[in-house]
Amino acid sequence: MRVRIIATGLSAYYVRKGLQWVKDKAALEHLTPLIWPSMQGYGFCADPADCVSYERRQFHTELTRITRLITATVGPHGGARSHDKFARIILAQLEGVRATFESLATDQP
Repeated sequence: MRVRIIATGLSAYYVRKGLQWVKDKAALEHLTPLIWPSMQGYGFCADPADCVSYERRQFHTELTRITRLITATVGPHGGARSHDKFARIILAQLEGVRATFESLATDQP
């Protein structure tokens, strides 16, 4: 990222926003997705296996976030107020999302 900041003369915020725009624009126009393969930096994906690997890493990242949301926020709320229908519904829905993301991140049906 630092190289892109220096090369463009833009702030980190604008470089990030620019990369997000390229990712969204490429997806909208059905172009090759922009991915981050290992430590090579952003680039367009030519090999479908690289796309799948990148997508799995993204699902793993989101799986971690959802798991933390469950264990640190919704779980304690549901445990403290087991009669709260709202907390039970949220917990059940998030558990379903967590299970789906786990399956997608680890390639297990």
